[in-house]
Amino acid sequence: MFQRVGAAAYKADLNNTLKIMEVLNHPHLHFKTIHVAGTNGKGSSSHMLAAVLQAAGYKTGLYTSPHMVDFRERIKINGKVISKQEVVNFVEKYDDSFKKIKPSFFEWTVGLAFEYFKKKKVDVAIIEVGLGGRLDSTNVITPEVSLITNIGMDHMNLLGNTISLIANEKAGIIKKNVPIVISETQKETHAIFTNKAKRVNASICFADKTIKCKEDKIVKGKRNISVLFNNKLINLNLDLTGSYQIKNLKGVLQTLNVLSQNGFNITIANLKKGIANVCKLTQFTGRWQTLNLKPLIIADTGHNVDGIKQVLKNIKSINYINLHMVIGMVNDKDVNSVLKLLPKKANYYFVRASIPRALNENELQLLATKYKLKGKSFSNVLDGIKAAQKNANKNDFIFVGGSTFVVADALRDFN
Repeated sequence: MFQRVGAAAYKADLNNTLKIMEVLNHPHLHFKTIHVAGTNGKGSSSHMLAAVLQAAGYKTGLYTSPHMVDFRERIKINGKVISKQEVVNFVEKYDDSFKKIKPSFFEWTVGLAFEYFKKKKVDVAIIEVGLGGRLDSTNVITPEVSLITNIGMDHMNLLGNTISLIANEKAGIIKKNVPIVISETQKETHAIFTNKAKRVNASICFADKTIKCKEDKIVKGKRNISVLFNNKLINLNLDLTGSYQIKNLKGVLQTLNVLSQNGFNITIANLKKGIANVCKLTQFTGRWQTLNLKPLIIADTGHNVDGIKQVLKNIKSINYINLHMVIGMVNDKDVNSVLKLLPKKANYYFVRASIPRALNENELQLLATKYKLKGKSFSNVLDGIKAAQKNANKNDFIFVGGSTFVVADALRDFN
């Protein structure tokens, strides 16, 4: 299971998934799909799309990874997770057939999701890529539209150690005659995406070139954004309040625009309702999520260089007296590049998430001293948060993150 052990669980081909689809009688051909890839923002974008489509009255499947607390979070219909009994029934029914194929945990789960969406007759399913794109198990679908959020340095041991190599892997979801939306124009990736789109006759649109934000502020706990969309100025209140969500929103809006042009009935009212209620409609967690008010505790899953840069931008927008950073990482990330970015003027609580991939807290603390980051280490996330709370006054700010799995532990254990 990649979530727990990393690269050893990754299978870089589609053979097993194709065999699974055969065993299941090709369930992915029975419903419409939207495919979402990218280094950062694909989870948020997937949930935004699901929320708007739900608001528009479509029975909407949502397949994402990793999960935070409960495995079943990966597979939802209209925000409701798959039942335990559905999972048990699927495993019992297909265990013998699948044993011959020897699929990974992720391949099993893709099979389960697609079978469930077919059984429940969803109108459309948003399918988030697990890792990369070209060889990801989800890449057996032919979607209505594909979305690539952005490209950054992550999973280099599996996808390549340059932006170009990683972009080539993500570009693998661009399919013949299927429109592709790119959320963010990046100099190093522009030609890779446009050339691939041209080769397969896919129309391509860079959302940040067509969707313009006029203003952006936080109002009553929501990010209020004025956007020029289809030549109309509309006002949206986004419940995902991280500043980085503006980039994601542009890609989402352009994707919805493509869907509207291809037979989906999505009104401005549907759009406003969905965007304002992403967390409620889809049960989305972990993105700039407030865990406590006095002192203010916020958790975010940003975990690579680009993600942490966005987190730090958000931290700068907060008014606080002292900053407390509860930080943990996994051992296959570029830890030094992240530590280099973190503020020196902060109290650190180095923690270890409850997965085998988690970097030892003492090792993390030792690495951090190279970058003049000072603090104590804790063998679990909850102890780190409690120590930060104990040291903080009510006007301080406590940030929890560095890894998706640190946030997952916080959501599970801190209340």
